[in-house]
Amino acid sequence: MRKFIGIAGLSAILVLSISAAGAAPATPKSNSGTIVIVFKDGHRQTYNLSDIERVEFPAPVRASDEGASSSVQSPPRGHYVGRWECGDGAGSTFYIDLKEDGGALRSIGNVRGHWEYLNGEAHITWDDGAKDALRKVGSHYEKSAYEAGKSFTDHPENVTNARLTNPKPI
Repeated sequence: MRKFIGIAGLSAILVLSISAAGAAPATPKSNSGTIVIVFKDGHRQTYNLSDIERVEFPAPVRASDEGASSSVQSPPRGHYVGRWECGDGAGSTFYIDLKEDGGALRSIGNVRGHWEYLNGEAHITWDDGAKDALRKVGSHYEKSAYEAGKSFTDHPENVTNARLTNPKPI
């Protein structure tokens, strides 16, 4: 009798293991914490979102202001983060601090504001209504100042040189 119960038990385990192997595979865990990049050649690469600080897309290549056939590559958004030394239009200098979170601080009057990256430029709108734009022109940067009520497409009040005082590798 013991032999019969042992064989029956072993048969039951064998039948259960075979049926479990033939069942549909369990659904995979959700990959909501990952990003998958599919390349042109078809291969895929997965990254954990916790490993990614930010994703930057380069601005479109545009023709230089002179209308020459050469193109200028705009700097990425992260390049503008930091402290900029700028001319004030009257021969003195001041500082503009641009934060990663979009905050901005102007040393003249300690005015706060916010900035955004648009078409390869840093557009800063100050709490007092004034605006500044930092732009790459050739191999250097310029700050264009706009008084309250003006837009970034209007003629600037002044255009001066700008220099990033704490460049970081990007």
